[in-house]
Amino acid sequence: MARIAVLPSAVADQIAAGEVVERPASAVKELVENALDAGATAIDVTVEEGGRQLIRVSDDGSGMERDDAVLALERHATSKIRLASDLVGVQSFGFRGEALPAICSVSQLLIETAPADGAGTAVHAAGGSIQEVRDTARRRGTTVDVSRLFYNAPARQKFLRGARSEWRSILETMTTIALNRRDVRFTLSHDGKQSFSLPAAHTLRDRVAALWGANVADRMVDVEDVRGAIQVSGLAERPADVGTASRRTFITVNGRVIRDNGIIRAAETAYRSTISAGLRPSLLLEIVVPSASVDVNVHPAKAEVRFQDRWVVERAVEDSVRRALGTFDASAALGVRRWSLNGANWNAPASADVELLRPLAPDDSGLFAERDDDVTAGQPLDAPPEPEFPPVHVEPEPRAPIAVPALLQLKRTYMMFEHDDGVVLIDQHSAHERVLYEKFMGMLERGEAPSQRLLFPLTLHLSPAEGEAFEAHRDLLAKLGFEVDGFGGHTLLVHSVPMPHPRFDAERCLRETLATLVGDRAGATHAKHERLAATVACKAAVKAGDELSQGEMRALFIALGDTRLPAHDVHGRSTIVQLSWPELERRFGRQ
Repeated sequence: MARIAVLPSAVADQIAAGEVVERPASAVKELVENALDAGATAIDVTVEEGGRQLIRVSDDGSGMERDDAVLALERHATSKIRLASDLVGVQSFGFRGEALPAICSVSQLLIETAPADGAGTAVHAAGGSIQEVRDTARRRGTTVDVSRLFYNAPARQKFLRGARSEWRSILETMTTIALNRRDVRFTLSHDGKQSFSLPAAHTLRDRVAALWGANVADRMVDVEDVRGAIQVSGLAERPADVGTASRRTFITVNGRVIRDNGIIRAAETAYRSTISAGLRPSLLLEIVVPSASVDVNVHPAKAEVRFQDRWVVERAVEDSVRRALGTFDASAALGVRRWSLNGANWNAPASADVELLRPLAPDDSGLFAERDDDVTAGQPLDAPPEPEFPPVHVEPEPRAPIAVPALLQLKRTYMMFEHDDGVVLIDQHSAHERVLYEKFMGMLERGEAPSQRLLFPLTLHLSPAEGEAFEAHRDLLAKLGFEVDGFGGHTLLVHSVPMPHPRFDAERCLRETLATLVGDRAGATHAKHERLAATVACKAAVKAGDELSQGEMRALFIALGDTRLPAHDVHGRSTIVQLSWPELERRFGRQ
């Protein structure tokens, strides 16, 4: 007796349906993508009982002739490709001719369609077989009704979730599609109640505001960058707002929505040293790569892609998000209205008179070198020479002439200045911490160790745990400028120390750093570098309550602008807070 046989077409269709139509949301996705591929500018989706009873997708696309409408229910029938070579760089959403016949094989299906200048056609089918084909009167476009999904596959139907759960999945699917295709009007209704009605939007931010509200859109900073042949755009959550609301992620590659944990991790890496451990930001990113460098035909539901060179793409994403977080717009704000400092970018030249800026001098006194002869509030400066220790990973760029606004210290903790668009506050400790962190990271990565020799060595008596922390970080501390010898037991002799600024208390900094590092288990070398640099920066930075001179404030203001991520300290706190004039006037009742 033969043990191998060719499956009947009905069984093969149901197997294909299992790959393509996992649940009602899968059917919605396939039908809406077919409508988009047909050139629809308006799509209406109606579902009942979470899609288990009815799914209706209506569009104003190109429609189909009678013969095409019948042929569309045959397996592997498609208008998207003709040759195997067409699979390389395919741009359409659906292209393998499986969705409609797979859905039809496990449901009762009605297609009503008409081209722009032809008669309408209605096709009734059930369980994969066409029951009736007739003429119908309708305008251009297509409406597909899917009823009683999985009615002939009780095992599949039994494992569907409740109506509410299936509806949430459909809502998530439609939200993702609406984010991706902002040029299309969408409506979505469930059990007679409209969930959303979205007009066509010009920008991703506009679509986000229409879906989730202006307050959510306001928490985002624009990402727009090009790295060679790779373009990355979209929105990334401001570090100051991460963790304050639900996290949302949305990734597209060449216009196709995908799931890719590697890209998400790369984007999250850009937030390193700006948010607390464990927090995860919202990210809505659109990536464009050469079509020949990505394979879109690697997943039954087209939810994943394969890159020819994944590392290059992930690096481009990380760099683009980090660059966006380094702008003035990434800083926190009081109220919901955020604004830009005349479009100035902290890490790029700007035409604005007020730009956040470069260190004043590369001498040993570091950040707080007094240069009153060269720096006068509100007066422009010529571009200064490159600092002795430039910020890590930043290529030097030509700078426009610099002007420093008049700065006022508040409560010996905050620096404030006025701008045409509002008031800006800077936390002096957080700002200095960011400056020192990036300076120390540069020293650790390049192995440079500028230091000052002490006339009389410091003697430090450590606990056993602190002694172990010192031994674990001895080499890294030497790179920062601490020259230390053992003096028996857990006693240390400190011969040289770094001098990041004249207020630096080397003994206190080293003691507090070792106390903080007790029990530190950072495994990766880079993580260990970051942990030590962040700890020393925190202990070495000026403190709240320290009175700063005008020269010191100006120097800190300028040095902060030369960091990669000026708006955030290494603990995830904001260094800068904006208060716009409209928000201030609203608080005083002037608006």
